[in-house]
Amino acid sequence: MSERIVITGGAGFIGSALAWRLNREGEEDILLVDSLGAGEKWKNLAGLRFSDYQEKDDFLERVRSRDLPDTLETIFHFGACSSTTEADTRYLVKNNFEYSKSLARYSLEAGVRFIYASSAATYGDGSRGYRDRALGLGELRPLNKYGFSKHLFDLYAQRRGWLDRITGLKFFNVFGPNEYHKDTMRSMVCKGYEQIRQGGRMRLFQSYRDGWLDGEQDRDFIYIKDALEMVLFIYRNPALSGIFNIGSGRARTWNELAAALFAALEAETQIVYVSMPEEIRETYQYHTEAEMEKLFRAGYDRPVASLEEAVKDYVVNYLVPGRCLAGTGE
Repeated sequence: MSERIVITGGAGFIGSALAWRLNREGEEDILLVDSLGAGEKWKNLAGLRFSDYQEKDDFLERVRSRDLPDTLETIFHFGACSSTTEADTRYLVKNNFEYSKSLARYSLEAGVRFIYASSAATYGDGSRGYRDRALGLGELRPLNKYGFSKHLFDLYAQRRGWLDRITGLKFFNVFGPNEYHKDTMRSMVCKGYEQIRQGGRMRLFQSYRDGWLDGEQDRDFIYIKDALEMVLFIYRNPALSGIFNIGSGRARTWNELAAALFAALEAETQIVYVSMPEEIRETYQYHTEAEMEKLFRAGYDRPVASLEEAVKDYVVNYLVPGRCLAGTGE
């Protein structure tokens, strides 16, 4: 085998999108790793060009037995349980922490570059800022178990001095094609599109915090295409290590997102504010906004699409025609 690149989570949202983007540059020596199960993730593989696919447990055995090709240069570790409402902490630790430790350790020993997905969920309520630096990493307090599992690996890598040799990406609210299989974890653009198509209205959570009106909670939304350009910039610059935010650098409200979605559909904005489930009220993030100076100082200078531009592209070119990224002919 001659794989140069491994993408774990290769059938998932960001992983399959990355494979599509690499394909556009002529890269096909890719081993995709995932756990397909009985779901619909397999559809994200249709139309992609890659040399092999392997289930994640089988791949881990290969890692442990040092049975990977000598041609391997980079592991993108994007595979994880990404559900922010997952209740089984043991499951999260096993999948998001222990698996990452094994892959990172192998990469460092084999001289293979390791780029992994962390998460903006590690920042918690944002009271300690959204700065993508190692200093102060231990002060962060994630609000949910998913964020905690991601934070565990960030801290583990820092304690062992690995962050000087590996790269962690803190993804903010990424949305776009290839997320269709994610069920309740799909973006509100995707879920809102279905709500509007079925009933003409979009549902948003009421606010349960003083000073925040309904729908005025905000997020740093970033389109998958912009996120991929940031990932590729880091990939093309192997000297870049440590933690980097992957976001737009600008918070936008859920009301603004809804307005952008209705505008893309050329429909009148109709929002219904619904009760937030009690089990997530205490862990709900009311504000996220990536600080992007670190990536910009490293030389990244591509403009980021506005929320309105990104939503329109997603709706018109993917949601309405029902396409994945690899199904557009791009």
